[in-house]
Amino acid sequence: MRAEEFLKIMHMAEGLKDATRHCYTSKGRHESVAEHSWRMCLMAFLLKEDFPEANMEKVIQMCIIHDLGEVFTGDIPTFAKTPADEQREENLLDEWVGSISEPAGGRFKALYDEMEKMTSLEAKIYKALDGLEALIQHNESDIKTWADNEYSLNLTHGDDRVAFSPYLKALREAVREETKEKIARGEKG
Repeated sequence: MRAEEFLKIMHMAEGLKDATRHCYTSKGRHESVAEHSWRMCLMAFLLKEDFPEANMEKVIQMCIIHDLGEVFTGDIPTFAKTPADEQREENLLDEWVGSISEPAGGRFKALYDEMEKMTSLEAKIYKALDGLEALIQHNESDIKTWADNEYSLNLTHGDDRVAFSPYLKALREAVREETKEKIARGEKG
């Protein structure tokens, strides 16, 4: 890859550092999309022994690139994202990926295709981690920052994403228990 193209990709991706999510950190500031992606990578790293049959390097790659489209559209919370929003993000991302030379462009495209199909174990793990990380972050933030619908969402969101794995179902249940305790206390994480 030419140095100029490498830098162009880095400059585009830097936008995720400033793209904020609707969730807050435990210290009260908006979380960035880059921080969310980073912690998903850490989660995948920690789960390597729990999924010996999975290519966790590929899962980490999926976690790294999964929200790059939000450079173009910003973060739209799952509960507010419309099909039109999803299509716009996908079109802009496809256009950007198409501008990347081979072999990197092909690697991006192959990962995005696999993530969209959601048939591989790696894609299922990445998608589960995407939801779980958001739930964990909500549990760490001050409950005063939660939208009204997040009380129920934090108890139910992601159940379908973890259904394929007994380990991830147990992890989801542990997150749900933290949520119940947080709601009962009605206070900071």
